[in-house]
Amino acid sequence: MLMKRLLTPLAAACLLAAVAPSLAAAPYTGFYVFGDSLSDAGQFPDPGGPDGATRRFTNRVGPTYLSGNGEVFALNATQILSLKLGLGSLTGSTSPVNAALGLPDGNNWAVGGNTTSQVLDSITGSGEGSVVELVDGTNLRQRDAFLVDLANRGQSLDSNALYYVNGGGNDFLDFLVLNVPAATASAGRLMDSVNALQQAGARYIMAPLLGDLSQTPFALGAGLSNFIAPLASAFNTELVRQLATVNAEIIPLNVPLLVREVLASPASYGLASDQNLSLTCFSGCANVNPVYGISGTTPDPSKLLFNDSVHPTIAAQQAFADYAASLLAAPWEITLLPEMAYGTLRAHEGQLRNQWQAEADVWQSEGQWRSFVAGAGQQLDIDKQEAGASADGNGYSLSLGGSYRLDAAWRLGVALGLYEQKLQAGEENSNYQVQSTLATAFAQYQENRWWADLALTGGYLDYNDLKRKFDIGQATRGEKGDTTGELWSLSGRLGYDIAQPGSQWHLSPFISAEYARVEVDGYSENGSTSTALNYADQVRKSRQLGAGVQGRFQLSPETLLFAEVVRNREYADDSSDVRIELNSLPGIDFTLDGYTPDDSLVQASVGVSQKLTTDLSLRAAYSYGHASSVDQQGVGLSLSLEL
Repeated sequence: MLMKRLLTPLAAACLLAAVAPSLAAAPYTGFYVFGDSLSDAGQFPDPGGPDGATRRFTNRVGPTYLSGNGEVFALNATQILSLKLGLGSLTGSTSPVNAALGLPDGNNWAVGGNTTSQVLDSITGSGEGSVVELVDGTNLRQRDAFLVDLANRGQSLDSNALYYVNGGGNDFLDFLVLNVPAATASAGRLMDSVNALQQAGARYIMAPLLGDLSQTPFALGAGLSNFIAPLASAFNTELVRQLATVNAEIIPLNVPLLVREVLASPASYGLASDQNLSLTCFSGCANVNPVYGISGTTPDPSKLLFNDSVHPTIAAQQAFADYAASLLAAPWEITLLPEMAYGTLRAHEGQLRNQWQAEADVWQSEGQWRSFVAGAGQQLDIDKQEAGASADGNGYSLSLGGSYRLDAAWRLGVALGLYEQKLQAGEENSNYQVQSTLATAFAQYQENRWWADLALTGGYLDYNDLKRKFDIGQATRGEKGDTTGELWSLSGRLGYDIAQPGSQWHLSPFISAEYARVEVDGYSENGSTSTALNYADQVRKSRQLGAGVQGRFQLSPETLLFAEVVRNREYADDSSDVRIELNSLPGIDFTLDGYTPDDSLVQASVGVSQKLTTDLSLRAAYSYGHASSVDQQGVGLSLSLEL
């Protein structure tokens, strides 16, 4: 019996683990939730569930959905989000059930029935602290508030954790909001909670807007819709105004807009399209749905929006969690846009160096030109990081250029490269594409077995057909946009050929240095849906020093084999970030971390040059680059002609 009691609180988490896969190894060190029944992870006992079960304000998991049949309540949106972020199951902070079972308190401080004043109290301890009590006033458990508890234990708030604050609904349901000034004051009290966390050191705070209570079974069934609508609007207007002033990364959730979008196309989200989803509920309201309600012909809460008069079903809980996750995960993909350009730059430089290596010691005559044309294909694979999505892509290129020999020791040249790179990233294979035009001017030196090269590259980047994709419940959404950018780099190498002149083989240790800068212009995804975002400019800098060795072997008078390997140390390896705001909520911007460049990169290439005539050569090369989170491969074919 004891084992059964201990396992029951974990049953729901195990259930959702199968449907809420982790998006990434989350960049957040924890997840703390404050609010009311919409976020309550299970503070109250569930006498209708199995031993040790706790109540959540949504439907039971089925198959009967009835009390007394051993079925726990489904998880709510914050619990699903915690699982999606890889932060584990989220349990109640003040649950009398967990205390009785000897289980540790969790990080979810939301309590069903909390007003905005009580949400603040659970954070600051301005009143009774965190309290779980029944509607008749029976106190089931009481403990110190979140910040008070931290202080008592000599700890400070974790600034790298994610904090979630919701509330306001019970101010309406308890008739504390009867006019616009009261609605504004209610929003202000919720903001007191946000500000208290920020002042204690919280950096990342997620704040959902109040759902449109006027479009719930409660309001519609009681004829209060027209009365509540302007008050709910006033609440959110004030909340948005004050959220924009907080000195933290405030991540707002436009819940009212998302719900309107779902209701406009319910079938897309797996909901019933032939039912009144705002008026009816699954159980516990005046208008239980006659088809999918608990007493309907085919009970199924996943087809409905509301479980009771105000609380969402598991279908809506999943959609809300997916919505929040899509905002947090957006920078994990968008910060890969500069990496696409940087991968193109590496491919471009690699092709040029293959040309140079194949021509070492066999430059054209003084005062003569030599031209080349090359085609290549590339593949780029990026592994998942704490704040970076996994991605894979491919591309192709066409390059042409030429060099002019000034004298015995110097050669100058130019090259132009046209590149197209495609990348699929994230859980739903978002599509990103960039077309690049790169131009390079270079100088080469070789004398007395010493050699050196210097290259200056500039480029224009055209990011078109960018489509970020993600799930919202059963629907897969896509937000599209376009932008441009630019890059430039300065790189050089210095080496020494240890073989004697005229030798069949050559081996050249070398050192290298490079500075590169990629800028992707800010852009806005099309439209003003709840999930459409606006991104600020991104700048990716690279500062590298490297050491390597080149080798050549003259297999025959017409055939040359060449290869090189180099290890580069990256000194600009701080995590990238991007500033974001919702198109539907301009003025509340937040900056989140994204991709982190690797601090070391190993590159290798091997090729062959075949002389077809005295002035014409055919060359082929394969290159491979590896870092802890990136693999890049390329294969190219070129023709070189002395003019």
